Amino acid sequence: MIEGPFSTITIRPAASADASILGRLGALLVTLHHDFDPTRFIAPTQRTPDLYAAFLDTQRQREDAIVLVAESEGMVAGYTYATLDGNDFMALRGPAGVLHDLIVDPAHRRQGIGRLLAEAARAELTSKGAPRLVLSTAAKNEAARRLFEALGFRATMIEMTVDMEPAKIIT
Repeated sequence: MIEGPFSTITIRPAASADASILGRLGALLVTLHHDFDPTRFIAPTQRTPDLYAAFLDTQRQREDAIVLVAESEGMVAGYTYATLDGNDFMALRGPAGVLHDLIVDPAHRRQGIGRLLAEAARAELTSKGAPRLVLSTAAKNEAARRLFEALGFRATMIEMTVDMEPAKIIT
């Protein structure tokens, strides 16, 4: 159990009983990114919460993945999902922990929960042998970028996107 500035926060592994809330939070993550840039990020659908819940449920059962939740006063207030990956030649990177998701319910933000989740993921991946932790964050997500910089992350890659014009067929 970890004392946060406003309430007691418990960080624990996700359980199958958390699937519904994880799906809702995962859908919130999809919506947030789609709102940042609708041509780059996938659009949420009515099925997104169920699909995300099912995905995270499979991930939490993998030996090389972690799904942690933050509980505040008995309610799941956020989660993080990360994996332990080997060499990634597409990213020109050696073995690393990869932080894929970190989201806190809007009603629970500004309480240090995101920081606690990130630190717990880092500790868990370190214990599994990760020599470094990498992540990607939306360019427009300034709050997340500030958090990650405060945790010691530095920018190492910049993703750039261009929307393709439909091919013109010459007849």
